[in-house]
Amino acid sequence: MAEAFLISKDRNGFPRVISILSSLLERVASWNDYLTATGHHHYSPASTISAFFGLEKPEISIPCYLERIFRFAHCSTSCFVVAYIYLDRFLLLHPSISVDSFNVHRFLITAVLTAVKFMDDRYYNNAYFAKVGGISLAEMNYLEVDFLFGLRFDLNVTPIVFGSYCSILEREMKMANPQIPSSLHCYITEDETSNSFKQKQLIV
Repeated sequence: MAEAFLISKDRNGFPRVISILSSLLERVASWNDYLTATGHHHYSPASTISAFFGLEKPEISIPCYLERIFRFAHCSTSCFVVAYIYLDRFLLLHPSISVDSFNVHRFLITAVLTAVKFMDDRYYNNAYFAKVGGISLAEMNYLEVDFLFGLRFDLNVTPIVFGSYCSILEREMKMANPQIPSSLHCYITEDETSNSFKQKQLIV
């Protein structure tokens, strides 16, 4: 099922995972922007000093940014699912940080870079990814280190966890009127997935 989802394309010829992930992150970022603007969500000191927080919103949209990364990174589609998993893990470990329009682009380029290095045998160096992401090499290096430490170097993704996140994204695609989530989703572990599968077996 995951394989079929990964090879499916949208009407513009991009993998569907790109458009689905873009839509999800746009809704999350817009919602958190709204909460901040209306005073319902305030940044904590830990959030404002995050390496990923920018002073201005990038002009490029999230869909265009992700498509740009896909077009120039030449990485496998699986890397974007793994990047999504890494971002979800990072946010779980740092609940004071929320994805918004001021940090989502930096999170994306860093998460994809990290996923590419873990998943693919051949990949471009940090200088190349910095150009793709529209940031300096020094910032790219700093973001990568901050992201890795923020993840506590928990980079392993089992096939079960990978398939679970593919299912989440596939459900997003099939929803006619998706709701605005306050976060990406929830952190999925292999134990949780296995327990869920055992429960389904018991029900059957």
